[in-house]
Amino acid sequence: MKICYLIQTHQNIEQIYRLVDRIKQSYWENIIIISHDFTNCSLDEIDLRKRGIQLLKNHGGRRGDFFVIQSYLNGIKWLIDNQIEYDWLVYLSGQDYPTKPISEIETFLSQTHYDGFMEYFKVFSPESQWSMREGKNRYLFKYKNIHILKKFPNWLKKLIIPIKIVNYLQPLFRVNLAYEMLGIRRKSLFNGDFICYGGSSFTTLTGKCIEYLDDFCQNHPEIIEYYKEVCNSDESFIQTILLNSKRFNLCNDNKRYFDFSQTKNGRPKILTINDYDAIVQSNAHFARKFDIREDGKILDILDREINQVVRNHS
Repeated sequence: MKICYLIQTHQNIEQIYRLVDRIKQSYWENIIIISHDFTNCSLDEIDLRKRGIQLLKNHGGRRGDFFVIQSYLNGIKWLIDNQIEYDWLVYLSGQDYPTKPISEIETFLSQTHYDGFMEYFKVFSPESQWSMREGKNRYLFKYKNIHILKKFPNWLKKLIIPIKIVNYLQPLFRVNLAYEMLGIRRKSLFNGDFICYGGSSFTTLTGKCIEYLDDFCQNHPEIIEYYKEVCNSDESFIQTILLNSKRFNLCNDNKRYFDFSQTKNGRPKILTINDYDAIVQSNAHFARKFDIREDGKILDILDREINQVVRNHS
């Protein structure tokens, strides 16, 4: 069995290498692809190549737009263009970290009857994790970035927050200050035969899921064009395509631990040593997000526990 790890990164080189080194402690000869945004920091392509890691350069983008999905699709294209064979594609960010030995995660994948692990729910239904208003605001409007907001100081951004009241007064446009976007109501892509699904963008999928996803994108460019103009395409695009196909046995659990209880503008909290018990009790394969500049001890403890498990099984 061969697993491909596609890691999207943009900052904190030390933490990226630490994640890569942990992943490479595998029983199998696996593939690691790093899709890196060079805006904040650079990675050494020659050094990574020596480590057997493929580096893809992406041009970055703004939070909430299509660049996250595009970098994912670019990773798939590289695998196809280079005729790389693999059984699973595990999608991570540079701020993720395994909570179990990589060998244990990979053994689990080699034995499961599922075709993929991802969080999903119908967006426009009572089962949605978002309110009906939020779901409609995300995927029924055509968005453009409000570039001028990028230049506003934080104090000025706070002063204009009340402008959001216009979103409740009329149905035609939306102002999204968190993502610095303006949306105009559009004709919906979705209907009873093509349902809008949502969920976390971090997934673990078999090669046949990825092959179907690529074929679908090639044959339905209008779907890509629609999602290029929504807000948070990465939290709906893959779910919508795979679930509407009705071809795959998908587990509604992406095997990730994250904590949105203290979320601000849709970002999960930075995990620290205080979150250790919750992390290990979650039975997740990976947790996010970590930042060693704020708390590196949590990764030290996870490493120590993972190494202990490996020693006990050797």
